[in-house]
Amino acid sequence: MLRILAFSFFLGLAAIAPARAASPPPDQVVAGLVDDLSKTLDARRTELQANREELLKTIDRLLLPHFDIDYASILVLGQYAPKATPEQRARFAKAFYNSLAHRYAEGLLKYTEGRVKVLAFRGELNDKRTIVQTQVALDDGKNASVDYAFRKTKDGEWKAYDVIIEGISYISNYRNQVAAEIQKTNIDALIARLETQGEKALESMEDDKK
Repeated sequence: MLRILAFSFFLGLAAIAPARAASPPPDQVVAGLVDDLSKTLDARRTELQANREELLKTIDRLLLPHFDIDYASILVLGQYAPKATPEQRARFAKAFYNSLAHRYAEGLLKYTEGRVKVLAFRGELNDKRTIVQTQVALDDGKNASVDYAFRKTKDGEWKAYDVIIEGISYISNYRNQVAAEIQKTNIDALIARLETQGEKALESMEDDKK
């Protein structure tokens, strides 16, 4: 489930491509841009499979402008966020994102047309936060329920910050693991491990939870 969580995290966030001039509701953003992601991968799949560096650049181009990495990293740090300095928070945000991107980059290459179904929006759109519900078709033919949490920034732009797979939150999952590691060492040691070990650091976190 953890691998599904991470794969779906990048699958969904990468579908959030550049925002339009007049920012539409998040469900319309995802619905329209899932198609854009499919077209991008169909055109460049072979190239990206052979060139990991270009794959990571593509992820950065699609993801970073539309993912609220600073807000997400504060949520992942949880109770330790107020204790961290601005420099520590910035380093953690960058290192954590890079670790996720490196570890699950290839998961994006599995995306094919029709793999993600955006469900009809229910209720009224909250002015500050909302959830976009989707279903992701897995390799075994089953579907996973995937919810994307959005928040509206001060600039009026909707950005994603969390993904919930079958009730498991990306934020909550890694917050528990990050807290456990900080308790054992300290935040600087955690950041250094993420910066130097990258994807292997996250793999270690997941293994420790099993």
